[in-house]
Amino acid sequence: MNTSYQGYELGPIRPPSEAMSLLLRITRNCPWNKCTFCGVYKKRAFSLRSLQHIKQDIDSIYQHVCKIEQVLNQPGGGSQQELLALEPAEPASEQLAFQSALNWVRSGMKSVFLQDANSLVIQPDKLVDILLYLRKYFPAIERITSYARSHSIARISDEDMSRLAAAGLNRIHIGMESGADEILDFVKKGVDKQTQVIAGQKVKRAGIELSEYFMPGLGGDKFSRENALETADALNQINPDFIRIRTLAISQKLDIYKDCQAGTFSKIGDVRMAEELLLMIDNLDGISSRIKSDHILNLFQEVDGQLPEDKERLTAPLRQFLALQPEDQLVYIVGRRTGIFAGLAAMANPQHRKQAENICAEYQITPETIDDFTARIMERYF
Repeated sequence: MNTSYQGYELGPIRPPSEAMSLLLRITRNCPWNKCTFCGVYKKRAFSLRSLQHIKQDIDSIYQHVCKIEQVLNQPGGGSQQELLALEPAEPASEQLAFQSALNWVRSGMKSVFLQDANSLVIQPDKLVDILLYLRKYFPAIERITSYARSHSIARISDEDMSRLAAAGLNRIHIGMESGADEILDFVKKGVDKQTQVIAGQKVKRAGIELSEYFMPGLGGDKFSRENALETADALNQINPDFIRIRTLAISQKLDIYKDCQAGTFSKIGDVRMAEELLLMIDNLDGISSRIKSDHILNLFQEVDGQLPEDKERLTAPLRQFLALQPEDQLVYIVGRRTGIFAGLAAMANPQHRKQAENICAEYQITPETIDDFTARIMERYF
């Protein structure tokens, strides 16, 4: 294995809410990498990046930012041509660092996202060192965020969590996916409900913002109700700052697809997922979380609001959809999945509705075949 510095690195994913963030790779891939519903890191080995290499990434970004700001601070703000002239001819890693720095400057340089799947798996002392080094060069950063596993956080002391918060880590994204132990065990999540609760409460005690992810459909037909109710119960105990919706999508490349083929997992369609999501939200009680449906896989992007005051507005689109006749539900699903509809209100546009109806007719989509059509459409996002 080559241990020399290979230049600035980028991991494969980030949350949609981190679109404007600088991406700083702390670890490579996922240390667990067994979840049957996730294929992002499969066949990729996990490794820790050295502290020295991470700091070299920060140094590289800092140098590029200084040069970019020098051009932008000229009278008139500098030209696009002058900015692009700063880009190194080689190596590719420095070109990547320059483009990352340029995009970050243009976004206002307010946030940083630590990659990859679980930055909190590293020693707290090392992560504190990284956070302090980052803030030394960029003291105006307002938010530093990371993905993490509940299993990892539960093993960190409250004292160390507070140290991380003091050093500048102020938001963590945790993929809870489900609060039902039967589901967590089946999809090989490697954690149980109680540990999810312990980890979430630990993050909140440290004063760090917490995003928890819920995955409608993960329980399949057998555990759909448990997925909603047990997840709501776990979230009620945690009171995360954000509850983010990530609808289950099954690609042929995923291990859970093999479960579908074997008959040990029966997936549910969009109508059942809407019922499940509604049941989950209806059972949230006594918390002040913000619910976000900020992913392209979700059927209802308008499910976005603050608990408890927006609960009725949050559930209204789900109730409206479930009250539609089956043929209208079909038109909406096709229109939403193909990008014609941004939400339920778009169905009132005759032109857009006609487009969706034409697709239904062209592909002979019926209530019996809609789930197969949806699966093929969602496959594109893998």
